[in-house]
Amino acid sequence: MQLSYLSEPSVLYNLQYRYSQDMIYTKAGPVLVAVNPFKKVALYGNEYIKAYRNKTMDSPHVYAIADSALREMKSDEVNQSIIISGESGAGKTETAKIAMQYLASLGGGSGIEYEILQTNPILEAFGNAKTLRNDNSSRFGKLIEIHFSTTGRICGAMIQTFGERSYHIFYQLCAGAPTTLREKLNLKKVDEYKYLKQSCCYSIAGVDDAEMFRAVTEAMNIVHISKEDQDNVFAMVSAVLWLGDVSFTIIDNENHVEITVEEAAETVSRLLGCSIEDLNLVLSKRHMKVNNENIVQKLTLTQATDTRDALAKALYASLFEWLVEQINKSLSVGKRRTGRSISILDIYGFESFDKNSFEQFCINYANERLQQHFNRHLFKLEQEEYVEDGIDWAKVEFEDNQDCLNLFEKKPLGLLSLLDEESTFPNATDLTFANKLKQHLDTNSCFRGERGKAFTVRHYAGEVAYDTSGFLEKNRDLLHMDSIQFLAKCKLSIPQTFASKMLAQSDNLESIPYRPSVADSQKLSVAMKFKGQLFQLMQRLESTTPHFIRCIKPNNLQLPAIYGQELVLQQLKCCGVLEVVRISRSGYPTRMTHQKFARRMVFFFLRMLRLKIHLVFRLQFFINSTFCLRCIKLATQSCSSELVRLATLRILGIVLYMVF
Repeated sequence: MQLSYLSEPSVLYNLQYRYSQDMIYTKAGPVLVAVNPFKKVALYGNEYIKAYRNKTMDSPHVYAIADSALREMKSDEVNQSIIISGESGAGKTETAKIAMQYLASLGGGSGIEYEILQTNPILEAFGNAKTLRNDNSSRFGKLIEIHFSTTGRICGAMIQTFGERSYHIFYQLCAGAPTTLREKLNLKKVDEYKYLKQSCCYSIAGVDDAEMFRAVTEAMNIVHISKEDQDNVFAMVSAVLWLGDVSFTIIDNENHVEITVEEAAETVSRLLGCSIEDLNLVLSKRHMKVNNENIVQKLTLTQATDTRDALAKALYASLFEWLVEQINKSLSVGKRRTGRSISILDIYGFESFDKNSFEQFCINYANERLQQHFNRHLFKLEQEEYVEDGIDWAKVEFEDNQDCLNLFEKKPLGLLSLLDEESTFPNATDLTFANKLKQHLDTNSCFRGERGKAFTVRHYAGEVAYDTSGFLEKNRDLLHMDSIQFLAKCKLSIPQTFASKMLAQSDNLESIPYRPSVADSQKLSVAMKFKGQLFQLMQRLESTTPHFIRCIKPNNLQLPAIYGQELVLQQLKCCGVLEVVRISRSGYPTRMTHQKFARRMVFFFLRMLRLKIHLVFRLQFFINSTFCLRCIKLATQSCSSELVRLATLRILGIVLYMVF
């Protein structure tokens, strides 16, 4: 169905009608709109893959987008990217898996494609969590770069992650670990761990955690993670849970503490391969150098608790980093990059909750960057091309989010710079940070100061109010040298390897901000490292031909057959779907370079001349086609825009003559 009249009601009705018929995919110009059905739909599998591969089916689909990327990669010899975006809960992760499934099917044959697909259960278990709006929310960003040989076969892959977090695996391990492993790890019920009791949510409707654990272990086998390494992985997961249960005893009037030697501390020391004494030392004391003199500082209850939680976070983050490294080794063993690649980006969606903190701040900043990339390719470059080619068209206005990006990135008075500056002051607080923002940014149209520690940012997807509580601590994210040295002495190989890397990079610093995979920038804050990672991601995407998929969440209840028009309309406006359709239809809907057109049309013209059609038509067609090819050849050699325009109009005339 092609809408003859574009308006908000007509687009909304079209999407709603298709959604009611389980036609969850719709094309909006060059963009695929995917509405989350919140149920299984019969649109996938080998029959559908075969149909889209053979072009016997051409209705909008993720398969069609993946097929287009694959064909363009082969014909144009240019790297491609499939950029999947949308709010949290819109279905981005599932959409990414569907695209991977299609590419694996068409580019398979070596067996590596099956390994690529099996990375999903592992990364989801260790990197996804249940949130208020999404049962399987990605707490990290993932760019999977699938490499193809010159013959179009998959020859390897590489995964890059951004902003790792935790969760599903804790519940899966407790539910699915066999008896021997359960006894070895001294596992308890999920509602008995302090770290897991905080949410009071221990299960997800329709999800069998025990079965998911079996799927994770099977996937680990497929990507060649040994049984010994798997045991170490689960020992670390259990150690993180038990570390949260380690308690402290106050030993003097100044609130100094030591760990309470009980089951939790004993289990942690056994799982990590360290002594109780070393565990007590790292959690209750801190070694410092003052005026070239080494001193030992006793920690208060609050300081010890923060140190314990920072250590748990470092353990888990190092585990996630190790898993990604092992997966990449498995996917690239013995493979050389001889061809091109297709990258699939599945990154956390835009978030706005009742209370938004540092995590939402970073996530929404990343989404602003992706929206700018979308705007650049779908609006700015498109309209510049129309002007350059002299095409008569009506200019389409779109919501440019450059002002919001400037609010984040401007130096020295942008959000990130001010956060970094305030994080360096030892006496700074979250309130002084909030006041500094209001002092310097109150005149910015994308910023509004609120009472107390709050401020509001006008994002492309709407206004979000942030609470600065915890901003400075999370941005510093300090892991003290004592903790790194403690991990280096553990017998468990994964934290030991991680700590050895950190020590090699530390240059004997007193304390260094922790973040994995940033060997040369350990002094940077979390926000600045995140910005650097994001910049590298955008550089990689800019070198590819993008294919955009916009995922839409039809309701906030995560239920099928419910279509909230206001919610859908808000997302359509935010992601620029209506503007994309208008701009695509105001110019020429089919676009390619002049060289590419000439290369393709030569074969088309020759084929037409061989057909048994009227001699006069053949003669006229030959004259027109020869003229056009000469114009294009001259234009590409002399860069004459007028010749290009003349050839373009003449080619359009030929096509119309043939059709009518």
